[in-house]
Order: sequence, then structure tokens, then C-alpha cells
Amino acid sequence: QVQLVESGGGSVQTGGSLTLSCAASGPTFSNYAMAWFRRVPGKERELVAAIRRAGNNIHYTDSLKDRFTISRDNAKNMVYLQMNSLKPEDTGVYYCGAGDGIGPFPFFEYGHWGQGTQVTVSS
Repeated sequence: QVQLVESGGGSVQTGGSLTLSCAASGPTFSNYAMAWFRRVPGKERELVAAIRRAGNNIHYTDSLKDRFTISRDNAKNMVYLQMNSLKPEDTGVYYCGAGDGIGPFPFFEYGHWGQGTQVTVSS
């Protein structure tokens, strides 16, 4: 199984920025589509962004596309989420997930998860 470890969370003021990183172990990272999810208070877990294994197809939740950017570096086994213009409602735990392509992109079955990293945005 691929192992995923998120980092880069923290506390920022409204309007600030954070870059989240997800480090993957294993020899087959480049075979997985990758995604960022989040769980915010009072809401269901939601897909934030997804990127196919070659990095040539990207999906964002429409309401976040103008503020968040997903990218990956297969040579380094890393995926990133750049978050700008953060708002208090962005507060929550952010997870990266790995999927093997079952189902239509971006709604794959993501069978591997990290432990999450906390993002807190104060007003």
C-alpha cells in the first residue's frame, strides 16, 4: 500500500496563504491519481481538487478554483495544494488521497489516505 503523509497546515489570518504537501512512499506513485479532500465543521467531507497521474487533467470544486491550485511532481513522489485568499470557512482538516482510476475522473475510489493536516483561518 502507498503511504501518504500531509504537511504544511497551520493557522493564518483571513486572506493569507498556505501550501500543503503530501509525500508518498512506494514505487508506483506515478500510477495513481491524487486528490485533496477536506472536512470542515458542520459539513460533509468534500473533494477539493484532483489531478490525474500524468498531471494533464485537473479538477477543482468550482467555488475554490480561483483560490486553490493542485500540482504534482512524480519524480519526487509529491503532490501539493496551494491555497490563497483563505477564509474562515476554509478551516478544517485536509487530506490527500490516492486512487487507481476506478470510476470517472475525478470521482475515483480513493483507497489510500493520509492522516490529515489542520488548517485554521481566523477572522
